Formats: sequence, C-alpha cells, structure tokens
Amino acid sequence: MLTNEFPEPHRGRSVTRRMFLGTSLASGAALLAGKSDLIFGADSSTTPKMAMNMTFKLDGDLTVNRLGFGAMRITGEGIWGWPPDRTNALKLLRRATELGVDLIDTADAYGPDTSELLIAEALHPYPKGLVIATKGGLTRPGPGEWVPNCRPEHLKQAVEGSLKRLRLARIDLYQLHTVDSKVPIEDSVGALKQMQDAGKIRHIGLSNVDPEEIARARKIVPIVSVQNRYNIEDRKSESVLVYCEKENLGFLPWFPIGGGGGLNPENPLNTAAKAHGVSVYQVALAWLLARSPVMLPIPGTSSLAHLEENVAAAKLKLTPEEWRAIDFGRLSRA
Repeated sequence: MLTNEFPEPHRGRSVTRRMFLGTSLASGAALLAGKSDLIFGADSSTTPKMAMNMTFKLDGDLTVNRLGFGAMRITGEGIWGWPPDRTNALKLLRRATELGVDLIDTADAYGPDTSELLIAEALHPYPKGLVIATKGGLTRPGPGEWVPNCRPEHLKQAVEGSLKRLRLARIDLYQLHTVDSKVPIEDSVGALKQMQDAGKIRHIGLSNVDPEEIARARKIVPIVSVQNRYNIEDRKSESVLVYCEKENLGFLPWFPIGGGGGLNPENPLNTAAKAHGVSVYQVALAWLLARSPVMLPIPGTSSLAHLEENVAAAKLKLTPEEWRAIDFGRLSRA
C-alpha cells in the first residue's frame, strides 16, 4: 500500500501569503506565455543560462509552460469523492488557464475519477494548447489507501476510462503512476506502448521511479517525463533530476512546495521571502524554476488565492546570493 500522496498540509508559517501588487498576476501570466527575459538574472543559478526559458518541449514537439497545475486537491478530503465546494473547483480550473497555465496534471486515482471529471466539466472543449497529463496504476480501495495495480490489462482499462472522463480521443501525456512490485515495469510500459500505437496516447511518462527503472522503461518505449517527489526540503530524487537533465526529460516535482512550516526566521528561504515581501511558498517555486530547465513544477491547491499566488511566483527574481543560500542551505526546523 502506498501513501505517498497527501492532501494539502496545514500551512503554519512565519511569513504569510501575500499577493504581488499591481501587475504581478498579469506579469506572471506573461512569463508563462514565454516572456522569460523578466525572470531570473543571468547568474541566478549554479549553471546560469540553463533555466532562463520558461517553456519546455516534451519530446521536442509538445511545448508547455514550465509552471503547471496539479489537480489532486480539487477533490474531497483525503483525495476522496467530490469537493465540498464544486463550484469553487470549477472556478479554480478555469482561473488557472486564464493565468496562462497550459499543463494540468491529474490521475484516475484522484477521487477516484473525480479530478478528471471536474477538469472536463470546467474546461471542455479545451483551450488550444492545453495539455492534460493524467496517470494510471494506483487504485483507491478507500480514503487514504493507495494500492498499486500496474498489470497490463488494468492499465489498458485505465487509459480507456481516462479518455472517457476527460472527453479526449487521445491523451497528450499518460504517466505510469508507480512501479508495481508484482509486475515488471517492462510489462506495464509495454501495455502503454500498445495504447500509444493505437493512437490513444501521445506521450508516455513515469512517476515514482529511480534512474534504473527509467532506463528499463526506455528500452520498451520512449519516455518524455518523470514525476517524483522533490522540493527544497526533500531532494531524495536528485539523481533522477540529473538523469532527466542529461536526457532532456521533463521533471514534474510533486509536492513541489514542501511542508514550509516551522521555519527559523534566519532560514535563507524565510530571509528571501521577507526581503521580497512574498511568501516562502513563492520563493520555493521560484527556486525550483531556477534550479533546472527541465523542471516543471505542478503546485496544487483548492484555493483561488493560493493559485494566483503560485502563478505570480514566476515573476519573483532572486538575487544570485539568495539563490545560492537557498540551494546549498538545508531548511532547519525550529
């Protein structure tokens, strides 16, 4: 049983969420549309010019803005059932696209099915260029339960189910949600290849994998992206990120903001947030975007205000000193 995906944590913090003033949201949307000259300075990352581009091409042919939206938290409590405010969930999805988000990540396990159904209800017919990325391979016997099932027959049924719920003829990015210890990864991605050959999947990605598993999967079918847990506090997937950079695979960090609570006031993340008059969550996203050109953060929320704040983080310009302090300093707990 897996419990590696959680509802939004309680957000105790020493720096409150604040909205950028004036044109922040408009600027954030402009940045997502490709005006990357406004973001990080030329020497704001360890490898300065790497992360300047605010778009990424999946397999060289599907361009997406690097800051996406994760649709796990638009469901009910425990990622189960319908949200308490369905109207708000629909508004949230529509607002994301208005702000320039063109990559929405979901899964059949979110609800289950609920997230995909809400996406279709809110956005179909889909705006031109919008990429819906979904996943299969985790089942939900009950709230808080995540059980792998990556058998080929199940995955084929999962793809068909997602196509129906999302009202799509083809899914742009379909990701294997996890690796099932009972099923060789070659068999699982082989089933997805068959669906791709049938024209029902455009690109295939992986989730919750290590470099060796990625390499094994790539012997069966081209892989364009990997989705692992990664944030300032948790960099256990650093080797996976390095692999993705080397092979030019998109890296979608889930739980990209991390916990963010209980930070010491002198912490570099908190220090940068205070200096810029923004929240630690905006700084965390800005750090990710600067960290690597293959990084595609997909922060999720059920709050319109937090959605707008997250998108506005694309405008945040960290100084080289701030970026290095955050990059090399681990977050200390009070």
